[in-house]
Amino acid sequence: MVSRQYPRVGETLFHAELEDGLHIYVDRRPEFQKSYAFFATNYGGIDMKFCLDGQWQDTPAGVAHFLEHKMFDTEQGNALQDLAANGASPNAFTSSAMTGYYFESTEKFEENLRILLSFVSIPYFTRESVDKEQGIIGQEIRMVEDDPDNQVFYALMECLYRHHPLQVSIAGTQQSIAGITADTLYACHKAFYTPSNMVLAVAGDVDPERVCQIAREILPPKRGGEIPRDYGPAEPEGAASPGKELRMEVSTPIFQLGFKGDPAPAGEERLLRQLTGELACEALLGTSSPLYARLYNQGLINKNFGCGCEFYPGCAFLCAFGESRDPEKVRQAALEEGARIAREGVDPALFLRLKKAAYGGRVRALNSMENTCIELVQGHFGGYDYFRFPDVFDRIGEKDVQRLISSWITPERCALAVVRPKEEA
Repeated sequence: MVSRQYPRVGETLFHAELEDGLHIYVDRRPEFQKSYAFFATNYGGIDMKFCLDGQWQDTPAGVAHFLEHKMFDTEQGNALQDLAANGASPNAFTSSAMTGYYFESTEKFEENLRILLSFVSIPYFTRESVDKEQGIIGQEIRMVEDDPDNQVFYALMECLYRHHPLQVSIAGTQQSIAGITADTLYACHKAFYTPSNMVLAVAGDVDPERVCQIAREILPPKRGGEIPRDYGPAEPEGAASPGKELRMEVSTPIFQLGFKGDPAPAGEERLLRQLTGELACEALLGTSSPLYARLYNQGLINKNFGCGCEFYPGCAFLCAFGESRDPEKVRQAALEEGARIAREGVDPALFLRLKKAAYGGRVRALNSMENTCIELVQGHFGGYDYFRFPDVFDRIGEKDVQRLISSWITPERCALAVVRPKEEA
């Protein structure tokens, strides 16, 4: 295990690659009583089509999420209960590109780490338990389908993308999960839950060498192979459609406004694009931007308004979301402001404030062990060292933000999804 110091963020990070291909990162924090462990696989909701043992598999939507639910089952009982009995607070999540399992605890860290590594690496499914889980997840899907915020997001993804599976719900549908069997889950576990496709990130007052030793004892020694994935044909530059409207039980129209971006390559360039995209988002639509002030003063947005920039394998987008009595005016104002910035550039004083705020926000976020571990894992999967973000920030100038806005914020790349009240029909 090797250590590296990052004086600009005040961190020392230990890193090792084990014989089985597992990468381990330990952010040692002797001053903390609590410890946090995050064990993640490079596998999420978009990874539905992949090649295993020379054969292409086309799995139903929702398998990654379904598998996350079932992984806590063990032959002896339930790992959640075992961890809770040890005083740990465990949980898990599935995103579009990653599935992660984690716990935090103030005692029995090594025992809890053994439990975490064991249940994630040793699958145990039965037909009866899978059938039961289909009912549980079916209820979750029905709740999601009744959630306007969720529905307007996926409506936007359908507008932005013609082929990319980001437009498919992570949880799947009632119909898709009906096709999931124990064999489906075992196949996906075999493909993606190999140490070489996973990362373990730990933060707290722990011994990095002991973390490695426990991982060697628990995890299978065999290194898995690369798993090719298929996200569909190459996406065209423009949005698939300009917009979509839904009718649901809401009191005020809610919207998601999106701009289709350019995918980022793996490596530090991805972190550079991510940080540039976030600054572009803030310059265009953030709470300190001139456009935000105008829209707020005109009553076109309220305090629920927000924006963000996201990158996933094979795609990227910038979006704004919230409530508005006239979402179309918000769209038009954003396009006009994007065109103005493309012509005139970003105000230097505003850019400096935004850059300082973004940098400070990431430094403060390092106080969260959960956030730190997740960022380290996402960085590894993306091919970059997350703790180098201060150096990457140094490379971003006003012209970089202007170029991104000029390229992305155009009518051709724009889509608007709206959920309107049913009584407006």
